[in-house]
Amino acid sequence: MLAILKRDFRSYFNSPIAYVVIGLFTFLLSLFFNDGLGTGTSDFMGDIVGTMSFLLMFFVPIITMRTIAEDKKNGTEVLLLTSPAKIGEIVMGKYLAAFSVFLVMTAVSFIFPIILIIFGKPDVALIASAYLGFILYGAVYVAVGVFASSLTENQIVAAVIGFVGLFALSAIDFLASFFSGFVAKALTWLSLAAKYEDFGNGIIDLTNIIFMISFAAVFIFLTIRVIEHKRWSQG
Repeated sequence: MLAILKRDFRSYFNSPIAYVVIGLFTFLLSLFFNDGLGTGTSDFMGDIVGTMSFLLMFFVPIITMRTIAEDKKNGTEVLLLTSPAKIGEIVMGKYLAAFSVFLVMTAVSFIFPIILIIFGKPDVALIASAYLGFILYGAVYVAVGVFASSLTENQIVAAVIGFVGLFALSAIDFLASFFSGFVAKALTWLSLAAKYEDFGNGIIDLTNIIFMISFAAVFIFLTIRVIEHKRWSQG
């Protein structure tokens, strides 16, 4: 698993993709940050992190589109499928590589709260809570993106599937408004946005943490099942 993690993580930075994604993400955040400073309030970092969560819908599919689709296209998937490594180890290695790129992107964004801490008096606890929610949010999104990549050998198609999947997850609250009773409650319970909102308000609930980790685990499990089906179908 570690060998796959290291190989895939290096591959992101051996190509322009990681630099472009991290650079563009940071640039967009700087625009929102500068606009927030113009309001004259120093304690707005929670809203900035909320904006970061929205941007993930667009950036995570770009990060994850190559995780498994690239191996399918290049034919190296066969080597992985016939290797002694377990499917779960392969998937986790690829997932952690993509998640590590996300964490690097997150670490770069720390420059904004650091600026606030140096020159202002923000609510550090609220910022920490918002970032915890953001990282968990990212863990789920990366898992969905890797699952999307396992469904096709075309990276662009994988990115589109990932974006549609993430958009659907973000729209659960909207869909819930069209229903009532048990269906509405079920959709509301599945809402990631509602869980993240608690973190953005400084509320760290263990139930929400477990929910997001479990949500990510479900999509990792589904990815394993997709690849296992591929292995068995090839005999």
